[in-house]
Amino acid sequence: MATRVQLLKTYPVTGLSCASCAARTEKFVKTLPGIRNASVNFATTSIQVEFLPQEISPTEMRKAVQSIGYDIIIDETNSDELKEEAQLIHLKKLRINTFGSAILSVPLVIIAMVFMNIPYANIIMMGLASPVVFWFGRQFAAGAWKQMKHRSSNMDTLVALSTGIAYFYSAAVTIFPGFFHNAGIHGHVYFEASSVIITFILLGKLLEERAKSNTSSALKNLIGLQPKTVFRIGADGSQKEISITEVMPGDILIVKPGNKIPVDGTVISGNSFVDESMISGEPLAVEKTVESKVFAGTINQKGSFQFRADKVGGDTVLAQIIRMVKEAQGSKAPIQHLVDKIAGVFVPVVISVALLSGVIWSLSGAENAMTHALLSVVTVLIIACPCALGLATPTAIMVGIGKGADNGILIKDAESLETAHRINAVVLDKTGTITYGEPKVASIEWSSSVAGEEKINILLAMQKNSEHPLAEPTVRYLLKSGIKGDVPVTNIESIPGKGVKAIIGGETYFAGNRKLMIENGFPFENEIKPFTDKFENDAKTVYYFADSNSILAAIAVSDTIKKSSAEAIKQLQGMGIEVHMLTGDNEQTARAIATEAGIKSYRWEVMPQDKHDFIKELQKKGRIVAMAGDGINDSQALAQADVSIAMGKGSGIAIDVAKMTIISSDLMKIPQAIRLSRNTVRTIKQNLFWAFIYNVIGVPVAAGLLFPFTGFLLNPMIAGAAMALSSVSVVSNSLSLKMKSLE
Repeated sequence: MATRVQLLKTYPVTGLSCASCAARTEKFVKTLPGIRNASVNFATTSIQVEFLPQEISPTEMRKAVQSIGYDIIIDETNSDELKEEAQLIHLKKLRINTFGSAILSVPLVIIAMVFMNIPYANIIMMGLASPVVFWFGRQFAAGAWKQMKHRSSNMDTLVALSTGIAYFYSAAVTIFPGFFHNAGIHGHVYFEASSVIITFILLGKLLEERAKSNTSSALKNLIGLQPKTVFRIGADGSQKEISITEVMPGDILIVKPGNKIPVDGTVISGNSFVDESMISGEPLAVEKTVESKVFAGTINQKGSFQFRADKVGGDTVLAQIIRMVKEAQGSKAPIQHLVDKIAGVFVPVVISVALLSGVIWSLSGAENAMTHALLSVVTVLIIACPCALGLATPTAIMVGIGKGADNGILIKDAESLETAHRINAVVLDKTGTITYGEPKVASIEWSSSVAGEEKINILLAMQKNSEHPLAEPTVRYLLKSGIKGDVPVTNIESIPGKGVKAIIGGETYFAGNRKLMIENGFPFENEIKPFTDKFENDAKTVYYFADSNSILAAIAVSDTIKKSSAEAIKQLQGMGIEVHMLTGDNEQTARAIATEAGIKSYRWEVMPQDKHDFIKELQKKGRIVAMAGDGINDSQALAQADVSIAMGKGSGIAIDVAKMTIISSDLMKIPQAIRLSRNTVRTIKQNLFWAFIYNVIGVPVAAGLLFPFTGFLLNPMIAGAAMALSSVSVVSNSLSLKMKSLE
């Protein structure tokens, strides 16, 4: 049976005018065959879609979306450029329409307010209003017509109905004044209302588009880090400037002072200091010498160096960060799904309220009842704003994720950003998370029974073939001592969380922790024990080397705590968060590190399954748990945690599993990530509160609720200005997140 491939892609969407459009497009795409899930983000104007390519192609998807009046850009190679080009064209049209309608609306308002009694005033006003309604504001009528063809409605429907009713009523009064006079209806015209409303809404949309473009500035900055050309060194030593797209893995490139590093690679000659702050968030430049790793987008400061290209194109760290930030900004927080449902029914409800208010006014018997009925219908349709609701969550999420990226905190999805503010327990792995994770062999103590280099060679050969984190420092230590380790190793077996076992020359050997030794019946009451006790009391990690008869050596490895770890843990505890440390190390080392870091709760000699079970245990007690780790052995626990955090210099598997990645591996970034989540969620709640309150108060007032008590009726022009302002205020509040400190 053929394998069913499932893809997750993000495409730009054009033609969305409000949150209702986004909700409708999402609902429609989900009904297409081969679509597993779809999420449309109004703020980023993008659709994230999970689909089966064998059942539906991107082209078919695009045709389906076009059938309901929208479009998606499926050219993945140039999607960002095409989207930006479409946005610039849209912004230019919006600017022309806004200024055009404003120029005509100013004299229109002056005539309506001051010179309403001049000859042919109504005809002059009709002449000024017509271009605004039918040309500068044509997008609203066109959008409403598209929606009506599919028996749907959106923000365009509200604007087209309200301004259309005001205009055509006024036109009828102007063309057939006798009819209204004979019917006893005061023939007042509202040309200025229809024109000014369109002007205000266009102005609001213009400000909104500008503000929305600022919310994605972090992503634009990241994309801007990629240089367009590079200098490649030829076989004859010559330099040639080529396009970044021509670089292949293995090419030798040169980077001069002040230049951006084009791709990920390894320095082969020269040295310099490189500013990696745009990726890691760390302000200090990092020294680069031969064999140092360099990353695309970082800036070379002083010296020149040559390096070998290792990862190019979409495989570089920068490309992966850009892709993850895009996907995260396009994802939805759980609270957004509720908002989408509300936005989907919002417009029909508003139309119903407007019609009901018109009927009530027309039957009220009040003076000028028909005029009041018309005004209430128009004002209710204008003041209602689903855009503010639709923008409340995604704009805050976009700014929050962008701010995280600027500070070296890579957030994979909106859900983890929203969940992080509820964290009340953090579980930390020791090695590579609290400590530097760069262990060095302090000493190797051999049993007196070991003579010559034979056993030392066997230890080195085993560790060369081991994936255990303590193997690498041992290999480095022994190679420096001149040991070759060229013994053939057969049947090597990795024992997770314990060490390795191998058969060499017909003899079985073990290299691993105390647990492995005890399981295989090796006594500790020999000449190795005093060294073991001393090493462990000095907070060194000890592992052992044994043959099938006895322990041959004790290897002491030391790993120092990161400078910022104690302060980060203190900050977490100050935020009311429990901190737990889990390690596969021995009790003495665990106690020493925990004491130095200020952690009261710690467990030692834990296996990968034990870490997973411990997190599950905390969750059963009602804790919202964050797990931070950097190793393959942490991946099971990371998958179980409510919020998983990978330390960026760790294993690829840990980073793949985790929902957040701390690029610099600095533990201080964890309290910063939690503060970022708290700030973002607070902003979302503020946005939603004001969006809801605005509509809850605005719609009844527009319907004339206050008239029986105060004689107050809301002017449609004021309603238009208020509606425009509500969306702009929501986006502006989200942008204020950029200014909030994470310290």
